[in-house]
Amino acid sequence: MALEHERKYEFAGPLPPLAGAGPVATERPLPVRHLVARYYDTEDGRLAAAGITLRRRTGGEDAGWHLKLPVGDGVREEIHAPLTDRDEGPPSELTALVRSRLRHATPRPVIDLITERRPTLLAGVGGAPLAEAVLDRVTASRDGRIAHWSEVEVELAPAQDAAPEVGDAVLDAVEQRLTAVGARRSDAPSKLVRALAETGGVPTPPPAPPRWPADSAAAHVLDYARRQVDAILTLDPAVRRDLPDAVHRMRVASRRLRALLRSARAVLDQDVTDHLAAELRHLGAELGVDRDREVLTERLTARLDELPEELRVGPVAERLAAWDRERRAESRALVVRLLDSPRHLDLLDALHRLLADPPLRPRAAGRPARKVLAKAMRRDRDRLARRLRAAYAAPAGPDRDAALHAARKAAKRARYAAEAAAPAVGKPARRQAKRCKAVQRALGDHQDSVVARAALRELADLAQEAGEPSFSYGVLHEREAAVAADRAREAAKLPVG
Repeated sequence: MALEHERKYEFAGPLPPLAGAGPVATERPLPVRHLVARYYDTEDGRLAAAGITLRRRTGGEDAGWHLKLPVGDGVREEIHAPLTDRDEGPPSELTALVRSRLRHATPRPVIDLITERRPTLLAGVGGAPLAEAVLDRVTASRDGRIAHWSEVEVELAPAQDAAPEVGDAVLDAVEQRLTAVGARRSDAPSKLVRALAETGGVPTPPPAPPRWPADSAAAHVLDYARRQVDAILTLDPAVRRDLPDAVHRMRVASRRLRALLRSARAVLDQDVTDHLAAELRHLGAELGVDRDREVLTERLTARLDELPEELRVGPVAERLAAWDRERRAESRALVVRLLDSPRHLDLLDALHRLLADPPLRPRAAGRPARKVLAKAMRRDRDRLARRLRAAYAAPAGPDRDAALHAARKAAKRARYAAEAAAPAVGKPARRQAKRCKAVQRALGDHQDSVVARAALRELADLAQEAGEPSFSYGVLHEREAAVAADRAREAAKLPVG
Protein backbone atom coordinates (compact mmCIF):
# COMPACT_ATOMS: atom_id res chain seq x y z
CA MET A 1 0.00 0.00 0.00
CA ALA A 2 1.34 3.43 -0.95
CA LEU A 3 0.16 6.93 -1.73
CA GLU A 4 0.75 8.04 -5.29
CA HIS A 5 1.26 11.78 -5.80
CA GLU A 6 1.50 12.51 -9.51
CA ARG A 7 0.64 14.90 -12.29
CA LYS A 8 -0.10 13.87 -15.84
CA TYR A 9 0.54 15.86 -19.04
CA GLU A 10 -0.29 15.67 -22.74
CA PHE A 11 3.15 15.68 -24.37
CA ALA A 12 4.91 13.72 -27.11
CA GLY A 13 8.41 14.39 -25.81
CA PRO A 14 11.29 14.38 -25.54
CA LEU A 15 11.55 15.57 -21.95
CA PRO A 16 13.25 18.96 -21.56
CA PRO A 17 16.21 19.31 -19.18
CA LEU A 18 14.78 19.16 -15.65
CA ALA A 19 17.91 19.56 -13.53
CA GLY A 20 17.82 22.98 -11.89
CA ALA A 21 14.05 23.08 -11.74
CA GLY A 22 13.36 24.18 -8.16
CA PRO A 23 14.72 21.57 -5.71
CA VAL A 24 15.83 19.27 -8.56
CA ALA A 25 19.63 19.23 -8.62
CA THR A 26 20.32 16.29 -10.95
CA GLU A 27 18.54 14.02 -13.38
CA ARG A 28 19.47 10.52 -14.48
CA PRO A 29 17.85 8.42 -17.22
CA LEU A 30 16.75 4.95 -16.07
CA PRO A 31 16.37 1.80 -18.19
CA VAL A 32 13.40 1.67 -20.53
CA ARG A 33 10.52 -0.47 -19.22
CA HIS A 34 7.95 -2.38 -21.23
CA LEU A 35 4.67 -2.76 -19.36
CA VAL A 36 1.64 -4.86 -20.28
CA ALA A 37 -1.57 -4.20 -18.36
CA ARG A 38 -5.11 -5.55 -18.47
CA TYR A 39 -7.75 -3.37 -16.85
CA TYR A 40 -10.93 -4.61 -15.17
CA ASP A 41 -14.26 -2.86 -14.66
CA THR A 42 -18.00 -3.44 -14.83
CA GLU A 43 -19.87 -3.23 -18.12
CA ASP A 44 -21.17 0.21 -17.23
CA GLY A 45 -17.76 1.50 -16.11
CA ARG A 46 -18.49 2.01 -12.41
CA LEU A 47 -14.86 1.90 -11.30
CA ALA A 48 -13.65 4.32 -13.95
CA ALA A 49 -16.51 6.69 -13.14
CA ALA A 50 -15.35 6.73 -9.50
CA GLY A 51 -11.71 7.34 -10.48
CA ILE A 52 -10.71 3.79 -9.46
CA THR A 53 -8.25 1.62 -11.38
CA LEU A 54 -8.05 -2.18 -11.09
CA ARG A 55 -5.44 -3.86 -13.30
CA ARG A 56 -3.10 -6.78 -13.77
CA ARG A 57 0.33 -5.67 -14.96
CA THR A 58 3.51 -7.45 -16.00
CA GLY A 59 6.89 -5.88 -16.67
CA GLY A 60 8.74 -3.34 -14.57
CA GLU A 61 9.57 -3.53 -10.89
CA ASP A 62 6.00 -3.67 -9.58
CA ALA A 63 4.40 -6.44 -11.61
CA GLY A 64 1.22 -7.74 -10.03
CA TRP A 65 -2.35 -6.70 -9.34
CA HIS A 66 -2.84 -2.99 -8.64
CA LEU A 67 -5.84 -1.23 -7.16
CA LYS A 68 -5.74 2.57 -7.15
CA LEU A 69 -8.22 4.48 -4.99
CA PRO A 70 -8.53 8.30 -5.20
CA VAL A 71 -7.91 10.07 -1.90
CA GLY A 72 -7.50 13.67 -3.06
CA ASP A 73 -6.63 15.96 -5.94
CA GLY A 74 -3.75 14.29 -7.77
CA VAL A 75 -3.34 11.70 -5.00
CA ARG A 76 -4.29 8.03 -5.17
CA GLU A 77 -3.66 5.14 -2.83
CA GLU A 78 -2.16 2.13 -4.55
CA ILE A 79 -2.71 -1.34 -3.10
CA HIS A 80 -0.86 -4.37 -4.53
CA ALA A 81 -1.49 -8.09 -4.67
CA PRO A 82 0.97 -10.59 -6.17
CA LEU A 83 0.53 -12.45 -9.44
CA THR A 84 -0.24 -16.15 -9.24
CA ASP A 85 0.39 -18.99 -11.68
CA ARG A 86 -3.25 -18.94 -12.79
CA ASP A 87 -4.75 -15.48 -12.71
CA GLU A 88 -8.34 -15.91 -13.85
CA GLY A 89 -9.55 -12.64 -12.39
CA PRO A 90 -8.82 -9.99 -9.79
CA PRO A 91 -7.98 -11.36 -6.34
CA SER A 92 -10.76 -11.29 -3.77
CA GLU A 93 -8.77 -9.11 -1.36
CA LEU A 94 -8.87 -6.31 -3.95
CA THR A 95 -12.42 -6.75 -5.24
CA ALA A 96 -13.63 -6.65 -1.62
CA LEU A 97 -12.20 -3.13 -1.35
CA VAL A 98 -14.39 -1.95 -4.25
CA ARG A 99 -17.49 -3.96 -3.32
CA SER A 100 -19.43 -0.75 -2.62
CA ARG A 101 -18.85 0.29 -6.25
CA LEU A 102 -19.32 -3.13 -7.83
CA ARG A 103 -22.32 -4.06 -5.68
CA HIS A 104 -23.80 -7.15 -7.39
CA ALA A 105 -21.71 -6.76 -10.58
CA THR A 106 -18.56 -8.73 -11.47
CA PRO A 107 -15.48 -6.97 -12.89
CA ARG A 108 -14.36 -8.17 -16.31
CA PRO A 109 -11.48 -7.29 -18.65
CA VAL A 110 -12.27 -4.05 -20.47
CA ILE A 111 -9.05 -3.00 -22.20
CA ASP A 112 -5.35 -3.88 -22.65
CA LEU A 113 -2.52 -1.36 -22.56
CA ILE A 114 1.07 -1.75 -23.70
CA THR A 115 3.37 1.02 -22.50
CA GLU A 116 6.94 1.85 -23.44
CA ARG A 117 8.13 3.81 -20.44
CA ARG A 118 11.23 6.02 -20.49
CA PRO A 119 11.85 7.14 -16.89
CA THR A 120 14.14 9.84 -15.55
CA LEU A 121 15.07 9.98 -11.87
CA LEU A 122 15.03 13.50 -10.42
CA ALA A 123 17.21 13.98 -7.34
CA GLY A 124 17.95 16.79 -4.93
CA VAL A 125 21.22 18.04 -3.53
CA GLY A 126 23.13 15.03 -2.19
CA GLY A 127 21.37 12.60 -4.53
CA ALA A 128 18.16 12.02 -2.52
CA PRO A 129 15.36 10.97 -4.93
CA LEU A 130 12.65 13.59 -5.33
CA ALA A 131 10.50 12.31 -8.18
CA GLU A 132 10.40 10.26 -11.34
CA ALA A 133 9.42 11.82 -14.65
CA VAL A 134 8.37 9.29 -17.27
CA LEU A 135 7.59 9.61 -20.96
CA ASP A 136 5.02 6.94 -21.80
CA ARG A 137 4.18 5.82 -25.33
CA VAL A 138 0.91 3.94 -24.96
CA THR A 139 -0.98 1.51 -27.19
CA ALA A 140 -4.52 0.65 -26.11
CA SER A 141 -6.52 -2.18 -27.65
CA ARG A 142 -10.16 -3.07 -27.13
CA ASP A 143 -12.23 -5.41 -29.29
CA GLY A 144 -9.99 -4.79 -32.30
CA ARG A 145 -9.93 -1.01 -31.88
CA ILE A 146 -6.50 0.54 -31.36
CA ALA A 147 -5.44 3.90 -29.94
CA HIS A 148 -1.97 5.42 -29.58
CA TRP A 149 -0.78 8.42 -27.58
CA SER A 150 2.12 9.78 -25.57
CA GLU A 151 2.02 11.38 -22.16
CA VAL A 152 4.27 12.44 -19.33
CA GLU A 153 3.76 11.51 -15.69
CA VAL A 154 5.67 13.11 -12.82
CA GLU A 155 5.36 11.11 -9.60
CA LEU A 156 6.90 12.03 -6.27
CA ALA A 157 9.33 9.64 -4.66
CA PRO A 158 7.93 7.94 -1.52
CA ALA A 159 10.06 10.05 0.83
CA GLN A 160 8.41 13.20 -0.52
CA ASP A 161 4.90 11.92 0.19
CA ALA A 162 5.35 12.83 3.86
CA ALA A 163 6.57 16.38 3.06
CA PRO A 164 3.79 18.09 1.07
CA GLU A 165 5.54 21.46 0.89
CA VAL A 166 8.66 19.90 -0.69
CA GLY A 167 6.59 17.70 -2.98
CA ASP A 168 4.53 20.63 -4.24
CA ALA A 169 7.69 22.62 -4.92
CA VAL A 170 9.11 19.77 -6.99
CA LEU A 171 5.91 19.26 -8.97
CA ASP A 172 5.41 22.98 -9.58
CA ALA A 173 8.98 23.52 -10.76
CA VAL A 174 8.93 20.54 -13.11
CA GLU A 175 5.55 21.66 -14.46
CA GLN A 176 7.01 25.05 -15.39
CA ARG A 177 9.72 23.33 -17.46
CA LEU A 178 7.20 21.06 -19.17
CA THR A 179 4.64 23.73 -20.00
CA ALA A 180 7.42 25.91 -21.40
CA VAL A 181 7.94 23.31 -24.16
CA GLY A 182 4.27 22.80 -24.92
CA ALA A 183 3.06 20.22 -22.38
CA ARG A 184 -0.37 20.72 -20.82
CA ARG A 185 -2.17 19.10 -17.93
CA SER A 186 -4.10 16.04 -19.05
CA ASP A 187 -7.87 16.12 -18.84
CA ALA A 188 -8.00 12.34 -18.36
CA PRO A 189 -7.65 11.26 -14.70
CA SER A 190 -6.02 7.96 -15.74
CA LYS A 191 -4.79 5.97 -18.70
CA LEU A 192 -7.84 3.76 -18.41
CA VAL A 193 -10.30 6.62 -18.85
CA ARG A 194 -8.43 7.95 -21.89
CA ALA A 195 -8.06 4.48 -23.40
CA LEU A 196 -11.76 3.78 -23.07
CA ALA A 197 -12.69 7.12 -24.56
CA GLU A 198 -10.36 6.70 -27.55
CA THR A 199 -11.45 3.13 -28.30
CA GLY A 200 -15.18 3.70 -27.93
CA GLY A 201 -15.45 2.13 -24.49
CA VAL A 202 -17.28 3.45 -21.44
CA PRO A 203 -15.56 6.69 -20.42
CA THR A 204 -16.29 8.56 -17.25
CA PRO A 205 -19.66 10.22 -17.88
CA PRO A 206 -19.63 14.01 -18.11
CA PRO A 207 -21.39 15.89 -15.34
CA ALA A 208 -25.12 15.80 -15.92
CA PRO A 209 -26.74 19.19 -16.56
CA PRO A 210 -28.85 20.47 -13.66
CA ARG A 211 -32.40 19.18 -13.81
CA TRP A 212 -33.75 21.67 -11.27
CA PRO A 213 -33.16 25.35 -10.50
CA ALA A 214 -30.06 25.79 -8.36
CA ASP A 215 -32.03 27.50 -5.59
CA SER A 216 -34.80 24.90 -5.52
CA ALA A 217 -35.49 22.59 -2.60
CA ALA A 218 -34.91 19.58 -4.88
CA ALA A 219 -31.43 20.74 -5.89
CA HIS A 220 -30.30 21.41 -2.31
CA VAL A 221 -31.72 18.21 -0.84
CA LEU A 222 -30.29 15.98 -3.57
CA ASP A 223 -26.88 17.66 -3.45
CA TYR A 224 -26.68 16.96 0.28
CA ALA A 225 -27.91 13.40 -0.24
CA ARG A 226 -25.29 12.80 -2.95
CA ARG A 227 -22.50 13.91 -0.64
CA GLN A 228 -23.59 11.47 2.06
CA VAL A 229 -23.93 8.59 -0.41
CA ASP A 230 -20.46 9.38 -1.80
CA ALA A 231 -19.08 9.31 1.74
CA ILE A 232 -20.61 5.88 2.42
CA LEU A 233 -19.16 4.49 -0.81
CA THR A 234 -15.74 6.09 -0.45
CA LEU A 235 -15.30 5.03 3.18
CA ASP A 236 -16.12 1.38 2.51
CA PRO A 237 -12.49 0.34 1.77
CA ALA A 238 -11.23 2.20 4.84
CA VAL A 239 -13.79 0.50 7.09
CA ARG A 240 -12.80 -2.91 5.75
CA ARG A 241 -9.14 -2.17 6.47
CA ASP A 242 -9.95 -0.87 9.96
CA LEU A 243 -8.41 2.55 9.30
CA PRO A 244 -8.74 5.13 12.10
CA ASP A 245 -12.13 6.82 12.40
CA ALA A 246 -13.49 5.14 9.24
CA VAL A 247 -16.38 3.34 10.97
CA HIS A 248 -17.37 6.51 12.80
CA ARG A 249 -17.38 8.61 9.63
CA MET A 250 -19.43 6.07 7.68
CA ARG A 251 -21.89 5.86 10.55
CA VAL A 252 -22.23 9.65 10.62
CA ALA A 253 -22.84 9.76 6.85
CA SER A 254 -25.56 7.12 7.15
CA ARG A 255 -27.19 9.04 10.00
CA ARG A 256 -27.05 12.33 8.13
CA LEU A 257 -28.66 10.75 5.09
CA ARG A 258 -31.33 9.08 7.20
CA ALA A 259 -32.08 12.36 8.97
CA LEU A 260 -32.39 14.08 5.59
CA LEU A 261 -34.85 11.49 4.30
CA ARG A 262 -36.96 11.94 7.44
CA SER A 263 -36.78 15.75 7.47
CA ALA A 264 -37.18 16.45 3.74
CA ARG A 265 -40.68 15.03 3.51
CA ALA A 266 -41.83 18.12 1.61
CA VAL A 267 -39.30 17.27 -1.11
CA LEU A 268 -39.01 13.47 -1.25
CA ASP A 269 -41.93 11.02 -1.24
CA GLN A 270 -41.74 9.21 2.10
CA ASP A 271 -43.69 6.26 0.75
CA VAL A 272 -40.53 5.54 -1.25
CA THR A 273 -37.86 6.76 1.16
CA ASP A 274 -39.18 5.27 4.41
CA HIS A 275 -37.70 1.88 3.49
CA LEU A 276 -34.33 3.52 2.75
CA ALA A 277 -34.43 5.35 6.08
CA ALA A 278 -35.09 2.05 7.87
CA GLU A 279 -32.18 0.39 6.08
CA LEU A 280 -29.88 3.29 6.91
CA ARG A 281 -30.92 2.96 10.52
CA HIS A 282 -29.94 -0.71 10.38
CA LEU A 283 -26.58 0.22 8.81
CA GLY A 284 -25.86 2.78 11.52
CA ALA A 285 -26.83 0.38 14.28
CA GLU A 286 -24.64 -2.42 12.94
CA LEU A 287 -21.67 -0.09 12.47
CA GLY A 288 -22.33 1.18 15.96
CA VAL A 289 -21.50 -2.16 17.54
CA ASP A 290 -17.82 -1.72 16.66
CA ARG A 291 -17.75 2.06 17.10
CA ASP A 292 -19.53 1.97 20.47
CA ARG A 293 -17.14 -0.71 21.71
CA GLU A 294 -14.20 1.47 20.68
CA VAL A 295 -15.61 4.56 22.40
CA LEU A 296 -16.51 2.61 25.54
CA THR A 297 -13.05 1.07 25.86
CA GLU A 298 -11.38 4.46 25.39
CA ARG A 299 -13.64 5.95 28.05
CA LEU A 300 -13.08 3.21 30.62
CA THR A 301 -9.32 3.26 29.98
CA ALA A 302 -9.20 7.03 30.49
CA ARG A 303 -11.25 6.77 33.69
CA LEU A 304 -8.98 4.04 34.98
CA ASP A 305 -5.89 6.15 34.21
CA GLU A 306 -7.38 8.97 36.29
CA LEU A 307 -7.91 6.68 39.28
CA PRO A 308 -5.33 7.08 42.06
CA GLU A 309 -3.08 4.07 42.54
CA GLU A 310 -4.48 3.32 46.00
CA LEU A 311 -7.97 2.91 44.49
CA ARG A 312 -6.84 0.38 41.86
CA VAL A 313 -7.37 -2.93 43.57
CA GLY A 314 -6.72 -6.11 41.60
CA PRO A 315 -5.87 -6.67 37.89
CA VAL A 316 -8.35 -4.04 36.66
CA ALA A 317 -6.39 -2.96 33.55
CA GLU A 318 -5.75 -6.56 32.49
CA ARG A 319 -9.40 -7.47 32.98
CA LEU A 320 -10.50 -4.49 30.87
CA ALA A 321 -8.02 -5.32 28.07
CA ALA A 322 -9.11 -8.97 27.90
CA TRP A 323 -12.77 -7.96 27.89
CA ASP A 324 -12.16 -5.52 25.01
CA ARG A 325 -10.17 -8.04 22.92
CA GLU A 326 -13.01 -10.52 23.06
CA ARG A 327 -15.62 -7.92 22.09
CA ARG A 328 -13.42 -6.46 19.33
CA ALA A 329 -13.00 -9.75 17.50
CA GLU A 330 -16.76 -10.16 17.43
CA SER A 331 -17.52 -6.58 16.35
CA ARG A 332 -14.93 -6.48 13.53
CA ALA A 333 -16.26 -9.72 12.07
CA LEU A 334 -19.77 -8.27 12.22
CA VAL A 335 -18.74 -5.16 10.27
CA VAL A 336 -17.11 -7.14 7.44
CA ARG A 337 -20.10 -9.48 7.17
CA LEU A 338 -22.38 -6.45 7.07
CA LEU A 339 -20.55 -4.79 4.16
CA ASP A 340 -20.59 -8.00 2.12
CA SER A 341 -24.20 -8.91 2.90
CA PRO A 342 -26.88 -8.93 0.17
CA ARG A 343 -28.93 -6.60 2.35
CA HIS A 344 -26.21 -3.95 2.33
CA LEU A 345 -25.55 -4.29 -1.40
CA ASP A 346 -29.29 -3.95 -2.03
CA LEU A 347 -29.22 -0.73 0.02
CA LEU A 348 -26.39 0.64 -2.14
CA ASP A 349 -28.37 -0.23 -5.28
CA ALA A 350 -31.38 1.59 -3.83
CA LEU A 351 -29.29 4.68 -3.00
CA HIS A 352 -27.98 4.69 -6.56
CA ARG A 353 -31.57 4.65 -7.84
CA LEU A 354 -32.55 7.40 -5.38
CA LEU A 355 -29.99 9.77 -6.90
CA ALA A 356 -30.56 8.68 -10.49
CA ASP A 357 -34.35 8.97 -10.33
CA PRO A 358 -35.35 10.79 -7.13
CA PRO A 359 -38.96 10.39 -5.94
CA LEU A 360 -39.74 14.09 -5.82
CA ARG A 361 -43.05 15.31 -4.48
CA PRO A 362 -45.17 17.57 -6.70
CA ARG A 363 -43.81 21.12 -6.94
CA ALA A 364 -40.57 20.21 -5.09
CA ALA A 365 -38.49 21.16 -8.11
CA GLY A 366 -39.94 24.66 -8.17
CA ARG A 367 -40.22 25.47 -4.46
CA PRO A 368 -37.49 27.72 -3.02
CA ALA A 369 -35.00 25.87 -0.87
CA ARG A 370 -34.79 28.57 1.79
CA LYS A 371 -38.47 28.36 2.69
CA VAL A 372 -38.78 24.57 2.55
CA LEU A 373 -35.57 23.75 4.44
CA ALA A 374 -36.09 26.44 7.09
CA LYS A 375 -39.47 24.93 7.89
CA ALA A 376 -37.97 21.42 8.09
CA MET A 377 -35.20 22.44 10.47
CA ARG A 378 -37.64 24.34 12.72
CA ARG A 379 -39.85 21.27 12.89
CA ASP A 380 -36.93 19.14 14.04
CA ARG A 381 -35.86 21.81 16.53
CA ASP A 382 -39.36 21.85 18.05
CA ARG A 383 -39.29 18.06 18.22
CA LEU A 384 -36.05 18.25 20.21
CA ALA A 385 -37.55 20.80 22.62
CA ARG A 386 -40.54 18.52 23.27
CA ARG A 387 -38.30 15.54 24.00
CA LEU A 388 -36.16 17.57 26.38
CA ARG A 389 -39.23 18.72 28.31
CA ALA A 390 -40.47 15.13 28.53
CA ALA A 391 -37.06 13.93 29.72
CA TYR A 392 -36.78 16.44 32.55
CA ALA A 393 -40.36 15.74 33.59
CA ALA A 394 -39.52 12.04 34.02
CA PRO A 395 -38.34 10.77 37.42
CA ALA A 396 -34.59 10.47 37.89
CA GLY A 397 -33.27 7.02 37.07
CA PRO A 398 -33.64 4.64 34.11
CA ASP A 399 -36.76 6.39 32.78
CA ARG A 400 -35.03 9.76 32.59
CA ASP A 401 -31.89 8.15 31.15
CA ALA A 402 -33.95 6.62 28.34
CA ALA A 403 -35.77 9.89 27.71
CA LEU A 404 -32.51 11.87 27.57
CA HIS A 405 -31.14 9.32 25.10
CA ALA A 406 -34.23 9.90 22.91
CA ALA A 407 -33.62 13.65 23.19
CA ARG A 408 -30.02 13.13 22.12
CA LYS A 409 -31.23 11.41 18.95
CA ALA A 410 -33.58 14.33 18.30
CA ALA A 411 -30.64 16.73 18.77
CA LYS A 412 -28.68 14.90 16.10
CA ARG A 413 -31.60 15.03 13.70
CA ALA A 414 -32.16 18.74 14.33
CA ARG A 415 -28.44 19.39 13.87
CA TYR A 416 -28.25 17.46 10.62
CA ALA A 417 -31.40 19.15 9.30
CA ALA A 418 -29.79 22.53 10.01
CA GLU A 419 -26.52 21.50 8.35
CA ALA A 420 -28.40 20.41 5.24
CA ALA A 421 -30.30 23.71 5.22
CA ALA A 422 -27.26 25.94 5.84
CA PRO A 423 -26.32 26.58 2.16
CA ALA A 424 -29.83 27.92 1.52
CA VAL A 425 -30.89 29.32 4.91
CA GLY A 426 -27.59 30.75 6.09
CA LYS A 427 -26.96 32.11 9.60
CA PRO A 428 -30.13 30.81 11.34
CA ALA A 429 -29.30 27.27 10.17
CA ARG A 430 -25.68 27.54 11.26
CA ARG A 431 -26.79 28.82 14.67
CA GLN A 432 -29.23 25.94 15.12
CA ALA A 433 -26.60 23.42 14.05
CA LYS A 434 -24.11 24.81 16.56
CA ARG A 435 -26.60 24.82 19.45
CA CYS A 436 -27.94 21.36 18.69
CA LYS A 437 -24.39 20.04 18.48
CA ALA A 438 -23.72 21.35 22.00
CA VAL A 439 -26.88 19.63 23.30
CA GLN A 440 -25.92 16.46 21.44
CA ARG A 441 -22.46 16.45 23.02
CA ALA A 442 -23.76 16.95 26.55
CA LEU A 443 -26.41 14.26 26.17
CA GLY A 444 -23.93 12.03 24.35
CA ASP A 445 -21.59 12.16 27.32
CA HIS A 446 -24.57 11.40 29.55
CA GLN A 447 -25.49 8.34 27.46
CA ASP A 448 -21.86 7.17 27.30
CA SER A 449 -21.89 7.29 31.10
CA VAL A 450 -25.05 5.17 31.21
CA VAL A 451 -23.40 2.57 28.95
CA ALA A 452 -20.13 2.74 30.89
CA ARG A 453 -21.91 2.03 34.17
CA ALA A 454 -23.56 -1.06 32.68
CA ALA A 455 -20.16 -2.24 31.42
CA LEU A 456 -18.59 -1.65 34.83
CA ARG A 457 -21.27 -3.78 36.46
CA GLU A 458 -20.53 -6.54 33.94
CA LEU A 459 -16.78 -6.27 34.59
CA ALA A 460 -17.37 -6.38 38.34
CA ASP A 461 -19.39 -9.58 37.95
CA LEU A 462 -16.63 -11.15 35.83
CA ALA A 463 -14.02 -10.14 38.39
CA GLN A 464 -16.00 -11.63 41.27
CA GLU A 465 -16.50 -14.88 39.36
CA ALA A 466 -12.72 -15.07 38.89
CA GLY A 467 -12.08 -14.36 42.58
CA GLU A 468 -10.78 -10.83 41.91
CA PRO A 469 -11.65 -7.68 43.89
CA SER A 470 -14.48 -5.59 42.41
CA PHE A 471 -13.87 -2.46 44.51
CA SER A 472 -12.33 -0.36 41.70
CA TYR A 473 -15.27 -0.96 39.38
CA GLY A 474 -17.59 0.40 42.06
CA VAL A 475 -15.49 3.54 42.43
CA LEU A 476 -15.53 4.11 38.66
CA HIS A 477 -19.28 3.48 38.62
CA GLU A 478 -19.91 6.25 41.13
CA ARG A 479 -17.68 8.66 39.22
CA GLU A 480 -19.63 7.94 36.04
CA ALA A 481 -22.90 8.56 37.85
CA ALA A 482 -21.61 11.98 38.90
CA VAL A 483 -20.60 12.76 35.29
CA ALA A 484 -24.07 11.79 34.05
CA ALA A 485 -25.75 14.11 36.55
CA ASP A 486 -23.48 17.01 35.53
CA ARG A 487 -24.18 16.51 31.83
CA ALA A 488 -27.92 16.30 32.38
CA ARG A 489 -27.84 19.64 34.22
CA GLU A 490 -25.64 21.15 31.49
CA ALA A 491 -27.99 20.09 28.69
CA ALA A 492 -30.98 21.55 30.52
CA LYS A 493 -29.39 25.02 30.35
CA LEU A 494 -28.44 24.94 26.67
CA PRO A 495 -30.57 26.71 24.03
CA VAL A 496 -31.75 24.61 21.08
CA GLY A 497 -32.93 27.19 18.54
